[in-house]
Parts: sequence; C-alpha cells; structure tokens
Amino acid sequence: MEMIKRPRRLRYSKTLREAVRETRLSAGSLIYPVFVKEGVNIKTGIDSMPGQYHWSPDRLPELYDSLLEKGLDKVLLFGIPAAKDAAGSGAYREDGIVQQALRLSKKRYGELYCVTDLCMCEYTSHGHCGILDPSGADVDNDKTLASLAAIAVSQAEAGADMIAPSDMMDGRVGKIRVSLDAAGFERVPIMAYSAKYASAFYGPFRSAADSAPARGDRKSYQMDFHNKKEARKEVLADIEEGADIVMVKPALSYLDVIQTVSQLVDVPVAAYSVSGEYAMIKAAAARGLIEETAIVYETAVSIFRAGANILITYFAPELSRPQ
Repeated sequence: MEMIKRPRRLRYSKTLREAVRETRLSAGSLIYPVFVKEGVNIKTGIDSMPGQYHWSPDRLPELYDSLLEKGLDKVLLFGIPAAKDAAGSGAYREDGIVQQALRLSKKRYGELYCVTDLCMCEYTSHGHCGILDPSGADVDNDKTLASLAAIAVSQAEAGADMIAPSDMMDGRVGKIRVSLDAAGFERVPIMAYSAKYASAFYGPFRSAADSAPARGDRKSYQMDFHNKKEARKEVLADIEEGADIVMVKPALSYLDVIQTVSQLVDVPVAAYSVSGEYAMIKAAAARGLIEETAIVYETAVSIFRAGANILITYFAPELSRPQ
C-alpha cells in the first residue's frame, strides 16, 4: 500500500502551526515613521494617510508613551520645517525641527532609538533632494554631498542613534561616514536607502511632508523600477562606503529585490513599506473590501519572508500585537 504524505499533520493544531513557522514577526524588528512639524501643540491628522499625524515636538511624548506600551522602541523621524530655502539649510540648523525633536526625545526617553531620515526634499523650496545645478532642472550630485554631511553631523550632535540617508546621491554614504567619524560619531551607524526606486507609491508621503518637486521629477537620482541588477550595484557600493544596514524602498512591489539583496549581502536588510502601500490598505478596508488586520499581517510577513530583517512601516502599532 502506498503511504500518503501528510504535511497537514503540522497544520491541525494552532499551537503546532505557531511552533513550526518559518517566518516570525516581532516588535523588535519594526521601525515606526514619525512626521515632526515645527510649531507647538500640533497633533493634526494627515488626509492622505488616515490614522497618521503631524506632531510638534511638545506633543511627541503622547505618541512615544503609546509606542513604548506596545513594545515599539524605534522611530524614524521626518522633519517638516516652518520655512524653506533653495539650499535646504533648515535641515542642518542647530534648532532645526528634527534637532528639536531629537533633543526632547533623548532627554525624556532614553530607551527610545531614534533614526533620522537624512534628505533635503522637505527643506528645499524646489522640493528636490539636493542643491540644484545651474540649469535648475537637476540636482548637482557633488555639491550636495557637503550639505548631506553637515546634516548628518547636526543630527548626530542632537542625539540621533542612527542616520538614514535617503537622497540617492552617488558617494553620499562615504562622505557621511567620514564626516561622522571626524566629528567623533564613529559609533553612529548608517542605514542607507540603497535601492530606492522612483515610485508612484510615494504620493501620500509627499503630500504629508510637503516634499513634491516643484519642477520635474526624481528619476535622475532615484532608481528605475524596471531594474533589479542595478540594485545589486547600489547596495554593494553603499556597503563598500560604510553602510551598516541597506534598505529597499518601496517593499511590496519589490519583494524580488529584497530577496536578491538579502542573498547578496552580509549586512542587515531593511525594507520600507511606504505611504502608498499603507493608503491602499486603508482605503480598501474603509470600503469593506478587505479585513485590515489580516491584510496588514500577511503583507508584513511577505516582506520578512522575502529576506528583510527590519521593516519600516506605518502599521507598526498594529503589527506589535501577536497574531
């Protein structure tokens, strides 16, 4: 008699299903993005991202207490300044909005790990991620590097635990690493947005951060979404320059890239589940088309299953609960 193979034996019991899971999700592997806005007493809902808020530094304790109660101890800070200029100088001011938030956070919440997004798009009047070239149509890569390094040092001086450059300029990781080390911050790691694609999934974020380009687009510095081999080149270059963690962004439409990168490198791989991914789930759930919690967990697990070690997600509070 031919013996029947019975893989279902491991699926009858919920207890056993949980015991043999190949992919596990924990609060410790999640980072929650936070929009910090210059001003006081601000907690304002973001229309393009239901359930997310702009926070002024003085209101952050309300958020931090809630996160820490859920076991979430890592945040990624994005700054929204009151004023902008062509050079994005607000990004490296001693009293810049992210610097304000960092000083408050580290003074009152020593257990909170603060990662800072390092980019200029929220701070430039033109909305691009660096200093424009004379034509005004593109970013001057090499002139931008000095500004990025100044921002990194300013953020580290204010208390940043990790710097996350998201600009996609060539050579920026090396420039930032040298500058941090020279300023005495050799222990501050860099999580590079290494494979950051020019994606339509960023729309809700650009509305929330008021960071859409006033002219043109970012396709000359963010990656073409048709390419995967290019991601290998980008992550290897960033690691060679000193990146401690590399990131793929967005996540859900780039699971193949996450898998490729995770198999290629020997450093941790982060993935950013971006605003468009969040907004689509929220919109479908609001119409009753999907069960939100189930979809949130399934999509998050797919990102870890592809090879991510860290997930940056607006759904971190929901994911912190056992499922």
